[in-house]
Amino acid sequence: MSKVIAVANQKGGVGKSTTTVNLAAYLGSRGKKILCIDIDAQGNLTTGFGIRKKDLSCSTYDILTGKESIKNAVIQTEFENVSVVPANADLAGAEVELVNMEQRFNRLKMQVLTIKEDYDFIFIDCPPALGQLTINGMTACDELLIPMLAEFYALEGLTQLVNTMKLVRANYNPSLDILGIVFTMYDNRLNVSRQVVEEVEQYFAAKVFQTKIPRNVRLSEAPSYGKPVMYYDKHSKGTLAYECLGKEILGEPLSSIMKLRLNIAKD
Repeated sequence: MSKVIAVANQKGGVGKSTTTVNLAAYLGSRGKKILCIDIDAQGNLTTGFGIRKKDLSCSTYDILTGKESIKNAVIQTEFENVSVVPANADLAGAEVELVNMEQRFNRLKMQVLTIKEDYDFIFIDCPPALGQLTINGMTACDELLIPMLAEFYALEGLTQLVNTMKLVRANYNPSLDILGIVFTMYDNRLNVSRQVVEEVEQYFAAKVFQTKIPRNVRLSEAPSYGKPVMYYDKHSKGTLAYECLGKEILGEPLSSIMKLRLNIAKD
């Protein structure tokens, strides 16, 4: 059965698009059919797969405003089993236009339902805000994947996100749940990082992924080449980290050897 996952956090710069791009690429390489939907007007997910935003004839703006069906917006990427519904700056206007539309929080869900069974995983890359676009993402998905930094300010943001999730669950999507929390740009050498992880694990013990995504030069470089990191440098620490996260999402145990490789890998 297909699973729809929204990647969300209202705080910017936490690695939402990076996580979506690289997780999708890994799962695609494992034979899973993947669709990524970009609902962020910045279009970082779109760029991360090497799609030129200025060349788009159809985007998520057209989908949400009812001008096109989602099937007409799907672009097959050059990366194994991965397709994208792209976004560009036009999407910034959707927040205003949606205000007066019927079913404004269900518009993405209605589109996703028409293609859901064509894919094993559908990832929705949400914008860094708790506005109408993010609520559309939460309403359309089965579960939330929450990338976050191991910083104290991030704890406050997590609380706000969970409160919004509860409101969406109460009003639009009663089955909505948290798939997991993944720490990104993680540095185990910092006391504050370990403290934040411990605090989150105290309240969300079963929801925190074992895998921590480290700061990694190759992860930062890959988007400028329009590639997921595994296609840019398959031996990098970033590639290994998203392989580990992908295995966890597939329900596969992480071997002690893989954990050791991740701990000692270099940029």
